[in-house]
Amino acid sequence: MEFSPSFVARLRASQDRLLQILERFGQARVLAIGDLTLDEFLTGQVERVSREAPVLILRHEYTQQLPGGGANAVYNLAKLGAKTRAVGLVGNDPQGEVIRKMFRQVGIDTTGIFVDPDRPTVTKTRISGHSRQSVTQQIVRVDRKSDLLPTPGLQEVLAAYIQDHLPHVDAVICSDYGDGVFTAPVIQAALSHPRTIVDAQSGLQRYHGALLFTPNLPEAEGAVGYSLAGVSLSQAGQDLLQLTGAQKILITRGEEGMSMFELGSGEDQIPAFNRREVFDVTGAGDTVVAALTLALCAGGSFWEAAVLGNLAASLVVRHFGTATTSQEEMKTALLEMVHVED
Repeated sequence: MEFSPSFVARLRASQDRLLQILERFGQARVLAIGDLTLDEFLTGQVERVSREAPVLILRHEYTQQLPGGGANAVYNLAKLGAKTRAVGLVGNDPQGEVIRKMFRQVGIDTTGIFVDPDRPTVTKTRISGHSRQSVTQQIVRVDRKSDLLPTPGLQEVLAAYIQDHLPHVDAVICSDYGDGVFTAPVIQAALSHPRTIVDAQSGLQRYHGALLFTPNLPEAEGAVGYSLAGVSLSQAGQDLLQLTGAQKILITRGEEGMSMFELGSGEDQIPAFNRREVFDVTGAGDTVVAALTLALCAGGSFWEAAVLGNLAASLVVRHFGTATTSQEEMKTALLEMVHVED
């Protein structure tokens, strides 16, 4: 890893503080609102081409189910040690029960997850196949979801639950994947907390006044309405701050690291911590939001929170599919990173 001398110096000076912040992750109480998704990975071996149609016949080997979408953000919080309360919707189906069971197994409070009988649990099933001595490859993905919004009554139930629990949490996360949970009543309730962090794929202006937004580059471009290719990133950061009324904007930029902006100030650049062992960036943004939020709850500055969010993401991208990390992994990686730069 090659960091600028100034960043290395700042990182070394902050090492003890960062380790102390990590130690306090377990004290954080977070209300995590999300578009809950179940990621399914169905894998089999190709036996032959079907006589019914020109398609492959797979002999099923195994199915893996993982939290996806907003559920991945919730799961990351719990795996990092936070006292986590989940809020969202699932369908009256086995997939919804799988999500709740996975959450309960890691100590997540699921009383804020309500059943919507009119809509299925958002489920993304990836079907992959391989022949003998060949690489497994995805063949097709099947999505189960609805374009209908929750009923007004269910929207109010969610909003009321959020309002009731705001006094008992240190932060609120909004993990908005556009699947219907974040209606006006829900957003209004979430913004009642002074420490609301928003990770939304679109419609950032709906969350005007939130503490912090964490768009990636395409999401930032969609929000400001112009391409960032050849345009000053600092200008885009200031435009996003004006659009959202946020205290801070953190734009995640993949292998280029992260850029943090504050109204009237310049760009604070945080380099990527891992460019060589990147296997899958799926869900890395959820990990950033989770670790960053816990760092803020633990008394970290915005810069310290962004560094720890970046560090957590650098660990999960080393695995295929949505993944999580832990406090211990982050501590080890932080010490190794500082030592490498000696």
